[in-house]
Amino acid sequence: MNIHLLLIDPQNDFCDNPTSALPVPGGNAAMESVAAFINAKGRKLEDIHVTLDSHRMIDIAHPAWWMNTKGDQPAPMTLISADDIKTGIWTPRNPAFRQRTLAYAETLEKDSSYQICVWPAHCLIGTWGHNVHPAVNEALQEWSAKEFAMVDYVTKGSNPWTEHYGALQAEVPDPSDPSTSLNTAFLKVLSKADIVAVAGLAESHCVLATVKQIAENIGQEHIKKFHILQDCTVPVPAIPNGPDFPEIAKAFFKEMEQKGMTLTTSTDFLA
Repeated sequence: MNIHLLLIDPQNDFCDNPTSALPVPGGNAAMESVAAFINAKGRKLEDIHVTLDSHRMIDIAHPAWWMNTKGDQPAPMTLISADDIKTGIWTPRNPAFRQRTLAYAETLEKDSSYQICVWPAHCLIGTWGHNVHPAVNEALQEWSAKEFAMVDYVTKGSNPWTEHYGALQAEVPDPSDPSTSLNTAFLKVLSKADIVAVAGLAESHCVLATVKQIAENIGQEHIKKFHILQDCTVPVPAIPNGPDFPEIAKAFFKEMEQKGMTLTTSTDFLA
């Protein structure tokens, strides 16, 4: 059996550590489960793919991109609409970026039906927050040495002009940057696997977006290959008076189960 692990954004900034930029409650525990899974069942894995959120400080979804009429940057979790840009409530700090930023916001709202979300600066390339969770990293290196296999690292998010939640494609692809377009080569690799276990952070965001992109582009005959390790992923908590992310994730993966995916745990998988 050609069995793969798809591990999405197992990075320090998404774990619930005191210095993490964007901690997800339960992130550390989920990553400890991932490490235990690799250590226990790594010999059965033909390949491991690890996606890495890889941002710059100046990014359309980071506070440093923006300012208001007073010159202040937005607080994290601020939503910015195309109308906010048109009316000057929020504008790029570099005036030369305004028209392209507005076009992005308009396209995002038209194609995806949501607005730009300003996140805390996170997973900055070269920082501790960008690094893989230490227990997971140790398990990956031991697997690589023992199995004489190379971990497949897939980076995303380095283009500052577009958000890039799912590993397969940016929210609004940049025609001048192939890394933001649909990653057909990665899809082809996944389609050749017999089984793909899926884990990572966060269940309600980058895991959900990646699985959604796979389901929409890989072909119905391959969907049944995917097994979601539910103890190896956790959602962003519900926001008071805002989205209930755990319920959104639960509903989405229930839909995926109905389409043929398997919801399981790291201990039950391949038991």
